[in-house]
Amino acid sequence: MDLGECTKIHDLALRADYEIASKERDLFFELDAVDHLESFIADCDRRTELAKKRLAETQEEISAEVAAEKVHELNEEIGKLLAKAEQLGAEGNVDEAQKVLQEVEKVRTRKKDAEEEYRNSMPASSFQQQKLRVCEVCSAYLGLHDNDRRLADHFGGKLHLGFIQIREKLDQLKVWSRSRDRRRRRSRSTSRDRRRSRSRSRERRRRHRSRSSSRSRGHRHTHEQSSKHK
Repeated sequence: MDLGECTKIHDLALRADYEIASKERDLFFELDAVDHLESFIADCDRRTELAKKRLAETQEEISAEVAAEKVHELNEEIGKLLAKAEQLGAEGNVDEAQKVLQEVEKVRTRKKDAEEEYRNSMPASSFQQQKLRVCEVCSAYLGLHDNDRRLADHFGGKLHLGFIQIREKLDQLKVWSRSRDRRRRRSRSTSRDRRRSRSRSRERRRRHRSRSSSRSRGHRHTHEQSSKHK
């Protein structure tokens, strides 16, 4: 999937200015980002569901095979481990990369057993079909018989990793949005409490002045009556 060149301006100085300004007040750009990413993810999920539907129509006779699903799961595990090993190697963590490759060998053994189970459960002609699966992250197709290089290229590729980042960022923005809404509700509640408190204070002062005024008038009236009697 090629979206072409991004139409937005990517400027580190502008980003720094925004991060400083956003600490002082809400600028609401995050809400725009949530809408944009939600639309992006929704489009990807729609493509995923359509691809699943097409596969179900063309591969209906083997779509319910538990053994095939197990092979797919192990393929995914191998692909992720190989991508991780390559990343560690590129960063110079050779020992860690070797440990991950050892784990890959263990998963390959499990995959071989799963493939044997799948082979025994299917007619020979059906086994050679390229049973496909749709990646839940980026909607790309994955084949049951994909080799290690293909798996590593997929799970370590820009498309797959990009969608992981998009989904993670969307989750972070949703958490931020909920937190912001809670702060705004608390702020409004605090403001209402302050207004009520000020209103009660004014009412108490008004009653106090009223009582004081009444006592003062009563005192003057008593004094006037006393003067008349004298």
